[in-house]
Amino acid sequence: MNSESIMRRELIGLSRRYRAELRKFLSQRPRASSRKAHELGRKAMALGLETLDLARVHDETLITLVVGCAADTRNALIKRAGAFFAEAITPIEDTHRTAQEANVQLGQLNRTLHRRSTDLAASNRQLKREIVQRKRVEGALRNSEQHYAQLLEQSHRLQEELRSLSRQLLSAQEEERKRISRELHDEIAQTLSSINVQLATLKRQAAINVKGLRKKIASAQRMVEKSVDIVHRFARDLRPPALDDLGLIPALHSFVKRFANRTGVRARLTVFAQVERLDGARRTMLYRVAQEALTNVARHARATRVEVSIRELPGAVCMEIKDNGKSFPVKRILHAKGNKHLGLLGMRERVEMVGGHFSVESVKGRGTTIRAQIPFRNGRSR
Repeated sequence: MNSESIMRRELIGLSRRYRAELRKFLSQRPRASSRKAHELGRKAMALGLETLDLARVHDETLITLVVGCAADTRNALIKRAGAFFAEAITPIEDTHRTAQEANVQLGQLNRTLHRRSTDLAASNRQLKREIVQRKRVEGALRNSEQHYAQLLEQSHRLQEELRSLSRQLLSAQEEERKRISRELHDEIAQTLSSINVQLATLKRQAAINVKGLRKKIASAQRMVEKSVDIVHRFARDLRPPALDDLGLIPALHSFVKRFANRTGVRARLTVFAQVERLDGARRTMLYRVAQEALTNVARHARATRVEVSIRELPGAVCMEIKDNGKSFPVKRILHAKGNKHLGLLGMRERVEMVGGHFSVESVKGRGTTIRAQIPFRNGRSR
C-alpha cells in the first residue's frame, strides 16, 4: 500500500472520528469539555490539513446533525458546534500564528541580513579602495625613497664637485697670478730696467755725443711704448674698456678681430643691435663666455673657422660659438677630475648665475658648438 492510500485512510478515519466526537459534544450539556476537539485539531495538523480542510469535514458533519431540527434547536446546535470547531482549529491557527511570527522574524532577519550584507559589501569596497590607496602610497613612498636617495647621492656628488671646483679655482687663480707675475717680471720689469740703463747712459753721454743721443732717446721711447702696450694688453684681458665705454658689440668685434689676427683662424661675428638693451651683468657674461670659448678654440680645437652669433628669441637671447675643429667627449670632460675642464665649468656657472641655460655639443667631423641662452630680464629662460 502506497503513502497516498494510507493518507486517504487517515483522512477518512479522521472524518469519522470528528463526526462521532461532534455528535457526542452536541448531545452533552452546554458546558461539556472540548478537549477532544483540541486533540482532533492536533491530529488534523499532523496529517497536514489546513483550516479549510477541517471546515469541510465540520460542515458535512453539521449538516447531517441539524437536518430536520427546529429552527431554535438548529441555531443552538450550530452555535455549540462552532465552539467545537473553534477549539479544533486552535492548534492549526496557533501553528499559523507561530509561522506568521516566524515569517515576520525571518523577514526582519532577512532585512537585517540584507542590510548587513550591504554594509559588508560597502566595507569590502572601502577596504579594497584603502588597499589600493595603501599600495599606491607604498609605491609613492618607495619612489620617494629612491628619489631622495638619488638626490642625496647627487648632493654628495655636487658637494664633491664643488670642493673640487673650489680647489681648481684656487689653483687656477694661483696659476694666473704666476703668469701675470712672470710676464710683468720678464717683460715690463726688464723693459723698464733697460730704459733706466739707457737713461743713465744718456745722462753720461749728453755732454759728449749729441748725435748719438737722439738714437738713444728714440730707443728708450720705443721701449716705453712697448711697456705701455703690454700694460694695455693686461688691462684688456682683465677688463676690456670698450665693454664699459662703447658696449658689448664693439668689445666683441675688437676681441674677435684680435683673435683672428693672433691665431690665423677665420672668425665671423653676427649680432643684433638690441642686445645692448641687456643689463651690465648679462653683457659681461656674454663677453666672458665668448672670450673663454675662443680661447679654448685657439688652444685645443685646431680649427680653421669659427662663428660667433647672437640672435634674439622670444623673451631671450641665444649666443652660439661654432667651430670646425676636432671634437671631444663632453660628459667625460665635464665630470673629469682636474682643472682641464675649468673653462667649461666657468662658462656654465656664468650663464646659470643670470638665470640662463648652457650646453655644449661636440660631434666628430662637425666640430663643437657652445650655446648660452639667457632671458632678457631677471628670471629663468624658457
